[in-house]
Amino acid sequence: MNHLPQELHWGPKVLEAVYAAADAILRVYEGLEAIEIELKSDNSPVTAADHAAHAVLDPVLAATGYPVMSEEGRSIPFAERAAWQTYWVVDPLDGTKEFIKRNGEFTVNVALVHLGSPVFGFVYAPVLGWLYVGGPGYGARKSMVRIDWNDVWEQAQALPARLPEQTTVVASRSHATPETEELIAHWESKVGPVERVSMGSSLKIGLVAEGRAHAYPRAAPTMEWDTAAGHAVLLGAGMELRELVLGPNGFRAGEPLRYNKENLLNPPFLACGAPYLCGDA
Repeated sequence: MNHLPQELHWGPKVLEAVYAAADAILRVYEGLEAIEIELKSDNSPVTAADHAAHAVLDPVLAATGYPVMSEEGRSIPFAERAAWQTYWVVDPLDGTKEFIKRNGEFTVNVALVHLGSPVFGFVYAPVLGWLYVGGPGYGARKSMVRIDWNDVWEQAQALPARLPEQTTVVASRSHATPETEELIAHWESKVGPVERVSMGSSLKIGLVAEGRAHAYPRAAPTMEWDTAAGHAVLLGAGMELRELVLGPNGFRAGEPLRYNKENLLNPPFLACGAPYLCGDA
């Protein structure tokens, strides 16, 4: 991987911008005063850290020549977005609720999407120091410390690692639903006891990509910027993120998640790291 394709020429600058956005977030996170919270139109929280990270990332990504769709700049009409073939999907601070709780489980998410599919992603957790990068055709890497672009490909851990012996499922700490509970119970009826791990933000997808969990089902609402970067890393690790079809006949994994829809809300989905679970969920 020492000679990456020319289309990743923007990689070093984008990674530097991700780190700079993380530093802007940490300046708010590590402040002594209480974190001031605003509510967006959908009643989800936003803080000064979200805005600061967006202000860092937006000009760097726009300079690549691709348009940018960010959670903090999401009001771009579909009539304009529909013409986009390649563009950035950004969540400057994914896991704002985890940020407010000060548990460290939040990330900066940056993904490049082409014709509705993620082609490369960056997921960085500023407090934990975890960095995930990758995409289909490029492989996937994880570093536990902040390293530069070249070292990511030369020194970071290639994903996935070996899966645990016991079936392990990622369950959202903040967004448990009856549907996911029912699916986990269905799996337990097939394979026996299921170990659950909890994690905030897109780190849940990261746990599947690195082989620490077999699957991550999600029925609670998410937006495209919540998943695109982790989705790219998952594809780089040779895994899938598919719609989770919930119906009268049970559960099944449907089509791959698509991006730049008119409605940016994701359907329920399943991050698949083990075909014996995800093939006929």
